[in-house]
Amino acid sequence: MKYTINIISKRQVLVYPERAINAGAEEVALFTAVTESFNLRNTNCSTEESLARAKQVLKKALDQKLRVRGYLSCVLGCPYKGNVNPEKVVLMAKELYDAGCLGDTINVGTVESMATMLEYVLKVVPAEAVAVHCHDTYGQALLANILKALEYGIRVVDSSVAVYMLHGMGFKTGVDLDALIETGQWISEQINRPTSSRAGAALMVARQRKLDLAAAAKLEANAPKL
Repeated sequence: MKYTINIISKRQVLVYPERAINAGAEEVALFTAVTESFNLRNTNCSTEESLARAKQVLKKALDQKLRVRGYLSCVLGCPYKGNVNPEKVVLMAKELYDAGCLGDTINVGTVESMATMLEYVLKVVPAEAVAVHCHDTYGQALLANILKALEYGIRVVDSSVAVYMLHGMGFKTGVDLDALIETGQWISEQINRPTSSRAGAALMVARQRKLDLAAAAKLEANAPKL
């Protein structure tokens, strides 16, 4: 499992690569969005300025021998603008090619829009340099969109408990699923909220049932014999 330091604001652009190195990071991630409206509301800058910042981060990080991942948000739709032209995605993906990653981070993607976007982008960026980061607000990310990306040869998927599906398909994720379930349960307890992951909830129940059965068996084995 890898941990990535995210860099978003102008001040962070100037400072975080150095702090990342001091913290022992080997990889940083930079963010921008396809649409002007999302960039203005999310990072208070134009798309042009956002790209300039991203390139500044890229140069600083690469100069320090850090790996860089580039997240391009709103590739499948924008909450302010609506539908996004895949040709615009292609232009920005090419700009961020050296950073190496794409992402749908507003939850509105469908199988059709994922396929269309990848058909355009993979003409200018090879599949091995592309990753997907899908949310599951509308129940699309876990199965439909990620499966579609896999069909197009994408092999880097940002995920959480959704690794359950990938394990079931035989992909080696390098993630300890039991440890992930335990961590998810701990987070839910700390914030006093149940998990919103269907797979996570089911796996937590199954794990607890297994622990309860083991405890019951131990009690039975240690009970006095009549």
